[in-house]
Amino acid sequence: MLYNSLMLALALTGAVSAAAALAAGYQSMAPTGQWYGQTFVGLPRGSRQIALTYDDGPNDPHTLRLLEVLASHGVQATFFLIGCYVQQRPNIAREIVQAGHVVGNHTFTHPLLTFRSETEIRRQLSECRAALQDAIGQHSNLFRPPFGGRRSAVLRVARELGLEPVMWNVTGYDWNTPPAAAIERRVARQIRGGDVILLHDGGHKQMGADRLKTVIATDHLIARCKTEGYEFVTIPQMMAKSVVSHQP
Repeated sequence: MLYNSLMLALALTGAVSAAAALAAGYQSMAPTGQWYGQTFVGLPRGSRQIALTYDDGPNDPHTLRLLEVLASHGVQATFFLIGCYVQQRPNIAREIVQAGHVVGNHTFTHPLLTFRSETEIRRQLSECRAALQDAIGQHSNLFRPPFGGRRSAVLRVARELGLEPVMWNVTGYDWNTPPAAAIERRVARQIRGGDVILLHDGGHKQMGADRLKTVIATDHLIARCKTEGYEFVTIPQMMAKSVVSHQP
């Protein structure tokens, strides 16, 4: 009897530990998870503001094509750039800024930071910041972890460097290049207002990733959302709105 009780207790302990590990792993990747520290994921539902964000650029030629679409609609977005690509195409990074968009830090080579040492995390963020500084000068203090992967150390190091972590709450799942209509549909059905939308103008594996479908989807999404009364803003503009809304 005692043996059976002991085995049951051990089994329950193991199950609880496994469940905790699964939950921790999920929270380290979940875009809106806050277990490991606060990150910005948008405004309360019902806001009429939307923020378009693009990861993994600059990317030749699709970042430039995306800039043309955004300009045609008079919309500013937020671009999280990979430092090694910025070094390869500093002219594209400059065009992003000259068009009035916001640029943020997306590390130097796009590793999954969850499993990297604090020294490596700091190096990735610092080298990306240096690449951005060389290409465009002063830029935002925004940071987005690759793949959304983070743990407490990632957010702590980022904040020690003066960076503000930004996640998302809507995604078009466009990294595997589905049809433009599918990207548009996936984003549109998630929008409730106050959203930070994740899309990609580049690919972390190589320069020249095909993002034409994302460019087309962006064109259609902006037209659709404007018809529905939404306003497109940058992440700093949305953050400013968040601060005002929380003031007494």
